[in-house]
Amino acid sequence: MTYSYIPGTCNLGKAEVRRRQVVALIGLVLTISSFMGLEAADTANAARWSLFAPLMVFSVGFIQSRKKFCLAYGLMGTFNLGKLGDISRVQSPQDRKADRKTATLILLQSVLLALVLTFLLVSLPF
Repeated sequence: MTYSYIPGTCNLGKAEVRRRQVVALIGLVLTISSFMGLEAADTANAARWSLFAPLMVFSVGFIQSRKKFCLAYGLMGTFNLGKLGDISRVQSPQDRKADRKTATLILLQSVLLALVLTFLLVSLPF
């Protein structure tokens, strides 16, 4: 599958998508290990709200990899469809505007997903 820059839709190539998948996996591992640590320390359920941070890492990586769109690149007006570190600048102001809109939407979706998952973990009865 070849990737091409599509304003507001796709600003990542295969290597960058893989990097976002790794970020999501790291966030998931951090969440699980943090949850296990909180349970082992027998902390109050309210301490589980601290899981929002690793869940946010997971959410951002997950949503970016699924959408093939980097929110940081979108906000900066850049894209990368080649090898890692080979960043190009978006030329059109309309394209940059579409990218900023998508980046903002991804950020909001990530916050919402992280909040929902955090709430679920806080709500667990044990």
